Formats: sequence, C-alpha cells, structure tokens
Amino acid sequence: MRQSSQISKLTALRASFAALSIFALFSVSGMANAADSAPMAAPAAEAKAPVASGKPAIDPVLGEALYNAGDSSRGVVACITCHGPKGQSAVGTWPKLAAQHAAYITKQLSNFKDGSRANPIMMGMAATLTPQDMANISAYLSKQAPSEGVAQNKDTIELGRSIYRGGIASKGVPACAGCHSPNGAGIPAQYPRQGGQWAEYNNAQLIAFREGVRKNSMQMTMVATKLSDQEMKAVADYMAGLH
Repeated sequence: MRQSSQISKLTALRASFAALSIFALFSVSGMANAADSAPMAAPAAEAKAPVASGKPAIDPVLGEALYNAGDSSRGVVACITCHGPKGQSAVGTWPKLAAQHAAYITKQLSNFKDGSRANPIMMGMAATLTPQDMANISAYLSKQAPSEGVAQNKDTIELGRSIYRGGIASKGVPACAGCHSPNGAGIPAQYPRQGGQWAEYNNAQLIAFREGVRKNSMQMTMVATKLSDQEMKAVADYMAGLH
C-alpha cells in the first residue's frame, strides 16, 4: 500500500511537470508569434502615412518678380513693360490684367505657348515660361486691385447695355452678363473679368473671334459671328464702365 501511494504521488508529479512544460511551450510560442507579427504591422502603418506631393506650391511672390523684372538667364521678358504696374496697362493695345482670374490668365498663356491662340508677340513671350511660371504670374495678378474704366460713347451706351444684359434674341445672342456677371466680374475658373477692360481691346478680341483669328473659345466665336461692328463697339464700350 505504501509503495502504491508513492507511485501515485510520482505519477501526479510527472503529470504536473508535463502540464507546466506544455504551458511554457505555448507561452513561448505565443511570444514568438507576437514578435513575428510586429514587423508585418510596420509596413501597414507606413502605407497609411501621407505621401508628400512633389509639385511646387504656387508662389505669387515669385510671380511678381517675373512680372516686374523677367529672368534674363532664361530669356523671360518682364510683363510690366506692356501690361503696366500691377496689371494696369496704360493703353488699350494691351489688356488690363489686374484682378483677372488666375485660371483664365494661365489658360491664355498656355494657349499662346502651344499656338492655339495666335499672337506673334505673346507667343514669343510665353515660349520661355514654364507651367509653374505661368501659375505664379497668374496668382500675382489675380491679387491686384481691379481695373476701373468709363464708357466713352453716350450714343451707344443704351445699345451696349441692352446687349450685355439681355442679349439679342432675334440673332440668338445670349446676354453677356450670364457668363461675365452683371458687374463684369466674371466667374472664377470659367469666364474672365470684363469690367473696366479697355473698350479698344475688347472690341479687337470680338473681331478676332468673328474673323477666326482667335480660335481658343468656341463659345465666343459663335457669339461674335452674330454681332455687327456697331454692336461690338457698343458692348465693348459698355463693359469698360462696369465695376
């Protein structure tokens, strides 16, 4: 009996040792699995980290420098020579660019560079500009105070007002205000500011659209082909006085 009792105790001790061994084995295995899974979590965390864009930010300060002084090392000519300080040109040969929508200016510069808008002088000017230069210059000009002007021809101001605000239904000409807004401020990224622009310049552009010289706006080509010389001059003069 005593021997049997000793055997039972020995058996119980062995069972306890085996259980402890199995527990230890599972504990070590669990630690190993945790260690193995840790490196896999890192790439997942890295994948969620934001990726910095390589595109430079638009800088109106650099745009101002190019506008006023150009960059002789790259053959970039200063815009101020023709378009005046802060985009306020002195004569109607050159458009006022102050407060013009940045997206519109950038598009026109791009069109001059790729040839879709023909103008020998501006095509040469835009040829040396990079897309970043264009964006910087446009950003600078868009922040300047808007131009102001006055309608000069009292005899046609009512005709100009009628066309701008109501169009010409009999010719299928839509109201200019629908796109360029009632006060001529335009719609950012869609339609340019026209209020305060030189009447001479706007009239020249309407003629260019009608004659097919300027081809970078199908919408304006369709409108201009329906306007007479008198109607063009009247609405161009009226827009000069909008603000």
